[in-house]
Amino acid sequence: MTDVFRNRPGYALRRAANAMMAELARRLATIDLRIAEASVLLLVNDRLDVTASEIGRTLDIQRANMVPLLGRLEDAGLIERRPIDGKSQAVLLTTKGQTRRAEADAITDTFEDELLQRIAPEHRDHLVPALGALWRAD
Repeated sequence: MTDVFRNRPGYALRRAANAMMAELARRLATIDLRIAEASVLLLVNDRLDVTASEIGRTLDIQRANMVPLLGRLEDAGLIERRPIDGKSQAVLLTTKGQTRRAEADAITDTFEDELLQRIAPEHRDHLVPALGALWRAD
């Protein structure tokens, strides 16, 4: 890193995030999933009451992007929608979706374990709380 960026945490954080997300995307591509798709599968898991609106809020995905995202998962046979009440629909995993979710979970767990191994042991317990303080600081 050049001297101009050496002490800029925002720059270092952006570079680290880009590198980590690119690596995770490569790994998830081996099971034909994008990061957002895997995130939906992990979030829905065994729940019977999660709606598209809740998924969007939790994952910070705009409503306009939820329609094609859920459409891709539905077309792939990974999710289905069922009415909860007169106006809401639950997003549920199909049997194929449960299998793919388990694969995504294993890939993500391995990725995150390897990610933590890159951090000095004395800093590992502080990494996630420190990152959380940055994105929850609004």
